[in-house]
Amino acid sequence: MTQWYSKAFLVCLALMTAASVSQAAETKGGRLLMTGAGSTFINPLFSKWFSEYNKKFPNVEINYQSIGSGGGIKQLQKKTIDFGATDVPMTEKELADAAAPVLHFPVAIGAVVLSYNLPELKGTLNLDAATISAIVKGQIKSWDDTALKALNPALALPKRPLVFIYRSDSSGTTGVFTEYLGKSDPNFAKEVGVGKAIKWPTGLGGKGNEGVTANLKNTVGSIGYVELTYALNEKLPMAAIKNPAGKFVIAELGSVTEAAAQSLKDIPADFKVSLTNAPGAKSYPISSFAYLLAYEKTAKPAGDELVRLMNWALADGQKMAPALGYAPLPAALVKKMQPALSKIAN
Repeated sequence: MTQWYSKAFLVCLALMTAASVSQAAETKGGRLLMTGAGSTFINPLFSKWFSEYNKKFPNVEINYQSIGSGGGIKQLQKKTIDFGATDVPMTEKELADAAAPVLHFPVAIGAVVLSYNLPELKGTLNLDAATISAIVKGQIKSWDDTALKALNPALALPKRPLVFIYRSDSSGTTGVFTEYLGKSDPNFAKEVGVGKAIKWPTGLGGKGNEGVTANLKNTVGSIGYVELTYALNEKLPMAAIKNPAGKFVIAELGSVTEAAAQSLKDIPADFKVSLTNAPGAKSYPISSFAYLLAYEKTAKPAGDELVRLMNWALADGQKMAPALGYAPLPAALVKKMQPALSKIAN
């Protein structure tokens, strides 16, 4: 009897656990509580959006966990959240490991920048892909390296040790950064790797864009990659990056928008587009979409609410993007996305 009871209890417990993770959204006292997780890249914009959305719809509360794109994808695969967010599209393996088809919806355009802590430097630092790759590989160890001097003849680069700061967690920001270097340096993928999680050959790690930003501020002589909004908020200097047209370009609203415009001449049906190394003299070469991830036919009430949220984000939400360092989506892309949103709802 005891053995039968124990087995029955375990079966019931398993069923309860499966039910508890099948849908994260809860309704309490007439309020809908929804949960998302993933990209730190988009977190500043999501924080603003979800606060404003709650003001417009007080019965809806959205809790977003800024844990990195890799973490968000894993939680979405387990169905412990209602939606995820990433800066690079899910891989074929990640899609295969999901419980059902996953939809990708661009929400804004951002950029990954190279920020540095070099108080004595007067002027803007110029970098190209080959030099950035050499820094990442640990081949450039000092700020007065000949490769850096060649790109910056007008700057007085100090004889100071150079410290590379990287993301220690699984990150879409890392995915965008390494995708750019992989396109630019044919040996980078083999020697370092391309993806959201990298075993870096040198440097100091920080968790999230927040952790990298903190390490940059606290380490004189450091250089690292971080999302544009974090660099702007912390007033970190940003390098001008040489694009495929041979121009040194700073990440700003115009150059990020241009990268998107040059890359979206043929918009794919799944909206998964790479913006790195986009053509055009004015394009910033390390630009990226941030994507909201949702299951096709998401269970009610989360599915219906996600459709309403995305329609709001594609209209009112886009107007809030520039003030936070993101470029709004091109009108042609918004127009194409709106009919596809219905696939979210069950």
